[in-house]
Amino acid sequence: MKIWVDADACPGVIKEILFRVAQRRALQVTLVANQLLRVPGSRFITAVQVPSGADVADAEILRQMAAGDLVVTGDIPLAALVLEMHGFALNPRGEFYTKDNIAQQLTMRAFMEELRSGGVDTGGPAPFGQADRQQFANALDRHLARHAGP
Repeated sequence: MKIWVDADACPGVIKEILFRVAQRRALQVTLVANQLLRVPGSRFITAVQVPSGADVADAEILRQMAAGDLVVTGDIPLAALVLEMHGFALNPRGEFYTKDNIAQQLTMRAFMEELRSGGVDTGGPAPFGQADRQQFANALDRHLARHAGP
């Protein structure tokens, strides 16, 4: 199993958690972004810079991932495609996208986009906090215990 990170919008504290997990568990973690990323020197951690453009990083992740891989993303359409490819999708707040909740997530996303395009201020997401960081770390640990072995 590999871990892929939709890194352009991924909080730095989540990347740090993933870097530690890569080293501790000898798992390949690949960050994909439109911008140049600094990553620790490690044979388990790589960064891939893709050209700018809508969904270019998403397309690169989908091109390289395999069934059973984990993708860390807050991008709901990308998560839906990961699930279709039999991968796992986890958002930076520690919530897994599943076949049971992805349709609702996509519907809510479309509804919020419609409100914003109509001029409604939806306020955006809540600030990322310590509880989100802890929830992500816990969800990742549970997932790895079930799917990546010791």
